[in-house]
Amino acid sequence: MNNTVEEIKKKIDIVDFIGSFITLHKAGRNFKALCPFHQEKTPSFVISPERQIWHCFGSCGEGGDVIKFLMKWENITFIEALRELAEKAGIKIQRLDFEDKIWNKKERLMQINHFATEYFNYILHKTKFGKRALDYLKARQINPKIIETFQLGYAPSSWDSLLSYIKKKKFEMSELLDAGLVVRGERGSYYDRFRGRLMFPIKDNRGNTIGFSGRSLDEQEKAAKYINTPETTLYHKRESLYGINLAKEAIKKEKNVVLVEGEFDVISPYQQGIENIVAIKGSAVTKEQLMLLKRYTNRVTLALDADNSGEDAIKRGIDEAENMDFEIEVVHLDFAKDPDEAIRKDPDLFKKAIKKPTPIYDFIIELAQKKYSGDDPFNKKKIGDEVIPYIEKIANPIVRSHYIKKVAELLDVSESSIMELIRRLKQKRRQGQFFKAKPKSDIDAGRETNIQKYVLSMLFQSQNSYQIADKVFNIVKPEDFSQESVIKIVKQLMEFEKKHSQKFKVKEFSHSLDSELQSVFDELYLYASYDVELEQVDLKKLLFEIKKNSLKRQIKNLMAAKETPTSKEDELLRSMGTELKEVEKNLLSL
Repeated sequence: MNNTVEEIKKKIDIVDFIGSFITLHKAGRNFKALCPFHQEKTPSFVISPERQIWHCFGSCGEGGDVIKFLMKWENITFIEALRELAEKAGIKIQRLDFEDKIWNKKERLMQINHFATEYFNYILHKTKFGKRALDYLKARQINPKIIETFQLGYAPSSWDSLLSYIKKKKFEMSELLDAGLVVRGERGSYYDRFRGRLMFPIKDNRGNTIGFSGRSLDEQEKAAKYINTPETTLYHKRESLYGINLAKEAIKKEKNVVLVEGEFDVISPYQQGIENIVAIKGSAVTKEQLMLLKRYTNRVTLALDADNSGEDAIKRGIDEAENMDFEIEVVHLDFAKDPDEAIRKDPDLFKKAIKKPTPIYDFIIELAQKKYSGDDPFNKKKIGDEVIPYIEKIANPIVRSHYIKKVAELLDVSESSIMELIRRLKQKRRQGQFFKAKPKSDIDAGRETNIQKYVLSMLFQSQNSYQIADKVFNIVKPEDFSQESVIKIVKQLMEFEKKHSQKFKVKEFSHSLDSELQSVFDELYLYASYDVELEQVDLKKLLFEIKKNSLKRQIKNLMAAKETPTSKEDELLRSMGTELKEVEKNLLSL
């Protein structure tokens, strides 16, 4: 299998591959980007074309090769990523040397969901039980082609019809429970979760069925209108978007996604040619859903229900979307309660509304104006209290300035008064963050580690690595580094130079390291491309700072070890103290 991995790395260039998903910028010999796996404003994601590796120096701290990137991007197992990349590279996988238990479980659950999808679809079309659901879909003007596109189905009003069908496919009861398709009763018996419901298969962006949503056809029934698959190995509500498998190419083409609340809010517009449309699962737009959409577009058009819950969902999604630099707009539906009803009432009017959405902050201002319509000072204050917290969070200074001016004109006050309120909000937030700030000792330790990583990274990336190494080890020794894994790498570098004295070959050195040091070395290698601030500092100054920190650490440890040092230890302390003064003197002279 190692041969397959190496073949993939040779045939698929990591820069080209990752660059097809996110925007990359040249950074010396390497490339940088905003990390796609967490929110950030400053690029911390670094890729090495030479080493075919990547690492994030931000909050997620992830790193690896092209296979690891795809695993993270698609949230899939090693085997899934390996198979997908092998197919892309035109490589045939002969056999696998190990068993991927997570993938095996996911594959079994996907198979169960596939059979369930086929079963529900068969019941809908081929049995008398499905006629009621077909009539319902016809009444909602859903045509047969769209029914098949979305693979809609029907779960009959039976306690165990699906259970009996799936068991015949040689699946265990525990697997049916894990898939969320059956429920265990209080007396230990098992029965179908979905009964007497129109069924919507929920798929991931790769087209795998990960769960189901079942709608009751009886409006008078006391049971919930919708029942969804519970959280499973495959299905996570916060990460799921209904219709994403069908919409993703249209989203990329239109450079925009229409975000709605319900399954029919996706299906009805899709039938009218609006294909860049998906539905949130849950009552709010989540960070995970936006991270998924970020792969395809930077623009989101919200067409949520025209009620209080829809407005709340819009507001809750603003913070996450603003942090991820989305351009957000809102569709006004003043002639219908949701996109499904709007399409059935007047498709052309809905299409016009989609094409002329309102920018999100204008929408927030309009909501506040409707809520507090009076022109007295107290209503103006209430509008300001409701609107300004959103404006304060706008990252782009041009956009923020535009809305400061707009609100000032609306309330007939000066721009400086709006800016003063924004300043107070920022101050309040900073005060809250102050108490969560790291202790100074942690900050100092962080700088010490960063300097060490930068120096070694610069050494490893240099065209003249051994010359840099001579300068480094003339001042510091392996033991001056604070992490055991780094000390091991430094010692192995010294040994490597003795055997390969002509030229430093980074790939050979990397392969010579023990497996547990590989990821540490990858992070060290890329660090200099991330920390551009240290690039401005003289190398000698950084080395003396490493030495100073090392001596302070040694003195502190020695003094803490015993209350009364021996004469030998006392002599060592004096020697280190003298050396520390000399190092500090050298630092001041630079």
